[in-house]
Amino acid sequence: MDSPWNPYWLLLEALFQIPFHHYLIAISFALIVYLYIFIESHFLQDLFFGFKGSHVQLTYNSCSQLYQAVVSHCKILHGTYLPTPWLSSPHFQTCFLNFFGRPPLFNYKRQLFTTPDGGTLALDWLMSSDVSGGASDTDSVVSEDESTPIVVVIPGLTSDSSSAVTKHGWNVVVSNHRGLGGVSITSDCFYNAGWTEDVRTVINYLHKEQPKATLFLVGTSIGANILIKFLGEDGENIPIAGAVAVCSPWDLLIGDRFITRRRVQKFYDRALAVGLQGYAKLHQPLFSRLANWEGIEKSLSIRDFDNHATRIIGKYETVDTFYRRCSCAIYVQSVSVPLLCISALDDPVCTREAIPWDECRANKNIVLATVKHGGHLAFFEGITASSLWWVRAVNEFLSVLHSSKYIHVQKKIPKPSTPVCSSIDQGPYVNVTEDGMVAALNKEPAMDNVEELHAIQDTHHETHDRVPEEKVNKQNELVTNAKSGDSSDAAETFSTHDAMALDVIKPLKRYVGQLSRQSRWSFWLLVYIAITASWPLLGSALYFVFGKKLRDILLGGFPRR
Repeated sequence: MDSPWNPYWLLLEALFQIPFHHYLIAISFALIVYLYIFIESHFLQDLFFGFKGSHVQLTYNSCSQLYQAVVSHCKILHGTYLPTPWLSSPHFQTCFLNFFGRPPLFNYKRQLFTTPDGGTLALDWLMSSDVSGGASDTDSVVSEDESTPIVVVIPGLTSDSSSAVTKHGWNVVVSNHRGLGGVSITSDCFYNAGWTEDVRTVINYLHKEQPKATLFLVGTSIGANILIKFLGEDGENIPIAGAVAVCSPWDLLIGDRFITRRRVQKFYDRALAVGLQGYAKLHQPLFSRLANWEGIEKSLSIRDFDNHATRIIGKYETVDTFYRRCSCAIYVQSVSVPLLCISALDDPVCTREAIPWDECRANKNIVLATVKHGGHLAFFEGITASSLWWVRAVNEFLSVLHSSKYIHVQKKIPKPSTPVCSSIDQGPYVNVTEDGMVAALNKEPAMDNVEELHAIQDTHHETHDRVPEEKVNKQNELVTNAKSGDSSDAAETFSTHDAMALDVIKPLKRYVGQLSRQSRWSFWLLVYIAITASWPLLGSALYFVFGKKLRDILLGGFPRR
């Protein structure tokens, strides 16, 4: 008697006939495919296209003079970028940069700078003579030629002058964040992703000390976010000739969601959290007093650290509030300085989902350069990975911009009003257009501090309290005028109010009428679709029910032979 399990036993016996090393080869192949996908490698793709690289995609306004006069002359930005073949993965590039990709060592001249609030910043100077190999005064941080351009570098989250960019023939100064570079924190203010006051203070100091020097600004990672936010806050009133933002996170809230989405991103989240914990341990007495030290020690992610430290010290209600208010994306529209933004579409830390494409395209002062590969701040090129593509692109852009007439000149005008939230949340105002569309209307002024907000609110309440009295007085005047025989003025006043009411109601009625007509057409369209879609089933049912009777009726009408 045949058993139903016999086919399975035969299959199992056949599997045992396959050599064991064939299984090892299959498992190894599956593991390689899994790892290839997991690390997001693009080696086979580069090999298929002959290692030609990918073109740099430029996003800019069609009327942008910055592109026409400056970027159009940058050969690197109009060329291709080919990653190092044995680093054909954004994770390989990013990890190689952090562990092996150190720039040449230079002897920086440190200047300790005190901020108005009592904080201490370390300004690391790299003079042009130090890069070129010439002799220089080891004690002075001021260039003999006061017209020598200065590049101010804002490093990333826990970076310092060791990861700075160099520019031959120019002076470079790295503005280290508070508490980094071996400098103690001397005030209760800590830097964060949206803290722009230190950059503003340093720029104003350098401009005051060397007014003839052209100032450029370069920011990387979180430093790029601070840079763009600073440019948007100050607008035209800023002594910066041009700027470059490399691998900016753009929107911190989107970045927070992205970095916890996949397992490989969680590795970066954990690594950055460890770096922040190390930063906090360097200043444990202050963090213990101002923040939740127990929570800091237990933090497993950047969000945990921000919840127990950054949010509390910065006096933000929630972590999401901190991310929303410190993101630079909402300040892009107010940037008035020539700005080049460089991002990699496969950045494993700062996702492409946060890039404000439309805002960059709308601003004539911004050119966005994106490459298909590059990782986070890596962009290694060459078979030996001896150079970084973005460093060459930044040097060329700043050189062309400096030699052009489109460098920015400071203008003493008020700061632009950049809201921290969308304009639709600014006030309960509604605008009804002629075509019946209803839209939010923002009429509230921009406030720089809470005191002004309270003052405006108090004035608004006082005015609101006086409105009923004014209305009562007007109504009393109308009644008095009517009794005295001056009825024509009252009639004219009421007719004016009626006309104003009709002006508001008329477009609304027109819009309601359009909706009614569309609803009628939509109803009959749905009826037609329902009949057409259900006719096969309905016809079959009718034929089954009434088919026999109909056939008998039709056959009964013919005479039988």
